[in-house]
Amino acid sequence: MKSLRNILIIMILTGMMVFNPGCVDVSQTAEPGEETSWKEVLKQDLHLLGHRNWILVVDKAFPEQSSLGMKYLYVDQDLPPALEHVLREVESSTHVSPVIYRDRELSYITEEHVAGITRFKEEISRILEGKAVNTLLHDEVFTMLDESSSLFRVLVIKTSCTLPYTSVFIQLDCAYWDSEDEQALRERMAG
Repeated sequence: MKSLRNILIIMILTGMMVFNPGCVDVSQTAEPGEETSWKEVLKQDLHLLGHRNWILVVDKAFPEQSSLGMKYLYVDQDLPPALEHVLREVESSTHVSPVIYRDRELSYITEEHVAGITRFKEEISRILEGKAVNTLLHDEVFTMLDESSSLFRVLVIKTSCTLPYTSVFIQLDCAYWDSEDEQALRERMAG
């Protein structure tokens, strides 16, 4: 009788873990053609995201990672218009601002290597014009994401783009409190 009770307890606990949203994979995929759906999810999630969260707008080969902090949305459209929409939403928010990262490898890829890369670079340059853009090696970006996703949510918007090293990684920063404000605060606290 005691072992039956233990089995029931284990089954109940397992069921609680499976049906508890905090313990399950938070991946979400929008069906192709449901453009409004991913935009609505972004708008809702943006209210919850803050300093140290990430939004990634990635190419189709970007891997699904096993971290529970990663949420995936598939968008059946090219990367540039998806990125433009994401940046517009982030920049119009009152609480976060974007810190943009791109793969350094992209600057070494030419039209001879990948057809269509020149037009893509021109389109992305137009979208990112006037914005500070940091470039890192692809593996360095993954290291940053690995560290962040264990503590903070990462929203991944996976597009239909099939060009290499084209993903754009947006780390969210506080829009109303910058590093200078933080430094001044720490100096006052230190006396």
